[in-house]
Amino acid sequence: MLIRVLAHGTWVSVLLLLAVLAGVAIGETSIGLPVIFQVLANKLWAAGYPLDAIDEGIVWNYRLTRAIVAAACGAGLAICGVVLQSLLRNPLADPYLLGISAGASTGAVLVAIVGFGAGAISLSTGAFAGAVAAFALVALLARASRGQTPAGQIILAGIAGSQLFNALTSFLITRSANAEQARGIMFWLLGNLSGVRWASVGLAVPVVLIGLLVCLWHRRSLDAFTFGVDSAASLGIPVRRVQTLLIATAALVTAVMVSIVGSIGFVGLVIPHAVRMLAGVRHARLLPLSALSGALFLIGADVLSRTLIKGQVLPIGVITALVGAPVFALILAHGNRSR
Repeated sequence: MLIRVLAHGTWVSVLLLLAVLAGVAIGETSIGLPVIFQVLANKLWAAGYPLDAIDEGIVWNYRLTRAIVAAACGAGLAICGVVLQSLLRNPLADPYLLGISAGASTGAVLVAIVGFGAGAISLSTGAFAGAVAAFALVALLARASRGQTPAGQIILAGIAGSQLFNALTSFLITRSANAEQARGIMFWLLGNLSGVRWASVGLAVPVVLIGLLVCLWHRRSLDAFTFGVDSAASLGIPVRRVQTLLIATAALVTAVMVSIVGSIGFVGLVIPHAVRMLAGVRHARLLPLSALSGALFLIGADVLSRTLIKGQVLPIGVITALVGAPVFALILAHGNRSR
């Protein structure tokens, strides 16, 4: 068993390393692998290789941080999608559709543009407060609605919550931001990795790793929730405590990702569905494979965002939507044919 776990860990590490290297090498200016390895050797071990300062800056300060944060963000959003879909027993649940991303965006804008907290509150803290507020509102709306199935209630409530918080975000930007700030924040809200640096890596990677470990610790509880709350309770699972902890974890991971890169859709929706089709529904496999797939997907989306239009960088949320929407349509069509 230990050998199998180590083998899987090695395989995942190799795939992630290759994806990160591809993210660093591919761009408007191609950089060869020898240069990348020499930059890493200089920065990590002071090897002293003579390198062009521009190439060194592109590799270390720009592309490497983008690739690592993209991997962390993709993994985190995919994990959140798995957890929310399992807890709510709803295949359409994800941070974007349930309003968590929209609420996190509003909280981040309150701190960054309006100056809420007078500098005492960080962007991530504001985003987390917004994410929690959005999910609380969605839960209240779902509980108050009538004439719908539980799945329909949460989705309709999520749509309403998303629209409300998106409207609040637009209002705050229009009222409080100047033209330059408005352009920057709107581009950021569509998903933007251009501003990430090593401080962002130091925040995103630990949060995603902690979130993954918390979810893996409760993997059997998530398996039980797949069959419903009553089934989980009959197996001795403290339903309310586990639900609160895992939803708070999903909100925290989403909030941190939104505070760094903006709101990115379809990752938490598409990736868990695709992985379930290949690996089944057991969360011991579903969670790590979804994290890996989300990381690879967002690194690829970031590369496309920088290379699709020469001389321009597209918001990464545009790429995930262009790829994710058709893929999700194919998954739905495949699911309908298999019934």
